[in-house]
Amino acid sequence: MSDAEWAVVRPLLPVPGWLRGRGGQPEAYCHREMLDAIRYLVDNGTKWRAMPADYPPWDRAYAFFRRWRNHDLVREFHDRLRRLVRERAGRDSEPGAGVIDSQSVKADAVVGSDSRGFDGGKLINGRKRHVVVDTLACCSR
Repeated sequence: MSDAEWAVVRPLLPVPGWLRGRGGQPEAYCHREMLDAIRYLVDNGTKWRAMPADYPPWDRAYAFFRRWRNHDLVREFHDRLRRLVRERAGRDSEPGAGVIDSQSVKADAVVGSDSRGFDGGKLINGRKRHVVVDTLACCSR
């Protein structure tokens, strides 16, 4: 992550409790290193345990991600970043239009029938996943 990217992202991240005077031990790895590790994982589609040695240990990066996810910070971070991108592009912070796409994915026989169905258009027995993006190609919830 470049310094310019970090300058945009840093104010969006939560401040650790020990920096706010709430006590506790300082974290062994900074948030920038953790965010770099998580971005690497998302960009390359690797598994947590396959994280290269250039990044913090996989279990520490996963613990950060899990904590942020459990406190709904990942969604909040995404929403704030999306609003910032839209405002910098001269648009309203909330999208007014979107594009929906779906994909049918074949399901194995071990997948329960209550969570799969039949796509008559593509003749696939499985699951469908949907994505909604705004006019700037930013993902929505």
